[in-house]
Amino acid sequence: MYSRQLLRTRFVWTGTTHFNRLHRVCRAERPLCTKSDEVRLAEEASRRYGPPAPTIFSKVIDKSIPADVIYEDEKCLAFRDISPQAPVHFLVIPRIPIPRISEVKDDDAELLGHLLVVAKNVAKQESLDEGYRVVINDGKHGAQSVYHLHIHVLGGRQMTWPPG
Repeated sequence: MYSRQLLRTRFVWTGTTHFNRLHRVCRAERPLCTKSDEVRLAEEASRRYGPPAPTIFSKVIDKSIPADVIYEDEKCLAFRDISPQAPVHFLVIPRIPIPRISEVKDDDAELLGHLLVVAKNVAKQESLDEGYRVVINDGKHGAQSVYHLHIHVLGGRQMTWPPG
């Protein structure tokens, strides 16, 4: 579960040439967190999932790569896919770089639920009233291409079955 302190915090992963750093940005009513806080949070994330590998999504999160962001909050963001497979195709990603759905921890349930609620809300915002498909690829055989957990939401046309 998320602590009250964590819920009042926004995490931003920033890429450098050798590694990603976790930056903790507090709400406006609180001062910017100290360097020691950032180091502690990065160490906690590394212990939880291993050192984060730089991905294109970490660069979208830190805004070093432009994206058509359609939703953003302290836990996640949603943006349009650069290679859409349907008239509406967007991704929902957590700010914390979990590599794969098969690597989530049991106490990530709240975050995973939040990602799905965001997917539903953005689908409604995108007028996908007739339905949509939600896809999470995992690993090589699941055709995962970016090792940062992400949810695809596809809609705006009739989907076929089986999908793959």
